[in-house]
Amino acid sequence: MSFPYFKRLLLNRLEIGTRQKTICVWYLLFLMISTRKHTLQEAARFSGFHKSQFSRFLKNHSDVAGYNLSQLSKTQARQFSASIGFLKNGSIPWRIGILIDSTLQGRSSLHTDNAKRFNHGKGFVIGHQWTNIVLLINGMIIPLTPIPFYSKRYCKKHGLTYRTENNAVVQYIQDLKLEEYVGPHNPHEVLVFADSGYDDKRIEKAITKRDWAYVIALKKKRSVRSEKTHEKTPLSKGWHQVELFFKNHRRVKWQTVRVSSSNPKRKRMEFRIRQINAYLRYVGKVQLICSEFKKRPKGRRKYLACNDLKAKPRQILIAYRLRWKIEIFHKEVKMFLGFQEVAAKHFQSVMAHVHWVYCAYILLHDLSPPGLKNIDSVAEKQQYVKAIVEGKERARIIQLLTQFKGVDRYRAELRTALDAPYNEYRY
Repeated sequence: MSFPYFKRLLLNRLEIGTRQKTICVWYLLFLMISTRKHTLQEAARFSGFHKSQFSRFLKNHSDVAGYNLSQLSKTQARQFSASIGFLKNGSIPWRIGILIDSTLQGRSSLHTDNAKRFNHGKGFVIGHQWTNIVLLINGMIIPLTPIPFYSKRYCKKHGLTYRTENNAVVQYIQDLKLEEYVGPHNPHEVLVFADSGYDDKRIEKAITKRDWAYVIALKKKRSVRSEKTHEKTPLSKGWHQVELFFKNHRRVKWQTVRVSSSNPKRKRMEFRIRQINAYLRYVGKVQLICSEFKKRPKGRRKYLACNDLKAKPRQILIAYRLRWKIEIFHKEVKMFLGFQEVAAKHFQSVMAHVHWVYCAYILLHDLSPPGLKNIDSVAEKQQYVKAIVEGKERARIIQLLTQFKGVDRYRAELRTALDAPYNEYRY
C-alpha cells in the first residue's frame, strides 16, 4: 500500500477543516507507528513540522478530536453490528457488551492542570483519571468517548459542576444512544460488565431502567438478603453483608465450572461456584454468585450480581471473565499508542491527545490491509504503518526518476545533500 493511498484512507474517515488536515494526519500517523516515545518533540522530528504546530492543534481543536472519536466509534460499531453474534460463541445469551472501567494517566506534578492524587490500591498516583466506556461486539473492542474526572479546583476555576465518578457514569448510561452505534436491537441482549468499584445502587438502577442486563462484582460489605427473609421481614431488617450471607448459606452446594483459557499452555480453567437468588438492597432481585478457583480454594473469592434471572451461573461467570478485555485495551493504548506520554500543560490539550489516541486505536483495527486483518497484535500493525510511511521517500524518488531529466535532477539533489556538511564546516 502506497503512502498517498493510505493518507487518503485516513482523510476519508476523518471530518476536519482544510487548515488542520495536514497536522492532524501527521499526528495520527505518529501515534500509529512504533516509536520509543509519543511526545510532541518526537512528533516534530517524525513529520518535519515545528513542535508548536502540534501544541496549538491539541489546545485549540480539542472539540474536533472528540467529534471524530464519536464518529469513528459509530462507524466501526455499525460495521460489526451488521451481523451481531453472541459475545462468547453462543455460550452466553447476550450479544452486545458494554464494559466500564477507569484508568490513570500519570503526571509529574500536582501543579499540572486538573491533576489530582488517586489511589487505586497500589499507592498514590498523581495525574488524571479517565473512565472508559467501550463496546464489545463480535469480539472487537470499540472505545466510546471517555469520561474525564474533573477535580474540585478545576471545576471552581472553570465554572463547572463537580461530579463524582459514579455520578458521571450514571449520567452517561442514561444519555447513551446505543441505537446510533448498533442500530435497532433488543435491549435484553445488552450486557454491562463492571468491577466492584461500580457496585453502586444508582448505576445498577440506571442499567435496569434501560432494560439491560448487568454482571457486576459486589463489594464484600454490600447488603443482601434471601427471598424468604424478604417476604417475611420489614425492609429495614434482615440484611447481611454478602460475604457473611454466603457463610450463612453453606448448605448450598458448590458447582464445578470449566472455562476455556486464552493461554495456549492451559486449555481450561476450573472454578467452583455457588448460586443463590436473593435481593440486593435498594436495587431488587438478582442472582448472587460466589466464585473461586477450584484448585486454590484459599484464594480471593468474587461475589457477582446479575439481574438476569434466566441466565445460568456458568454463563454469568463466563460473561464476567470477558471484562478482562478492557484491561487489555488499557495496556495496548499505554504501551503502543502513547496514552501516558503527554506533557501538555492545559487539560484541553490532554483531552485532545487522549481522543486522538483512541482514534488511532480504531483506525489501526479498521484500516488494516487484508494481509493483517487476522492479526490482533497492535505492534505488528504499527510496523506495517511505519513501513508505509518509510516508503514515502522511495515512492518520491521513483516518481522523480520517471520524469523528464529525472536522473540529472536526482543527481543534483544528491550532490547538494553530500556537500551540505562540508559547506557548513568550511564557513
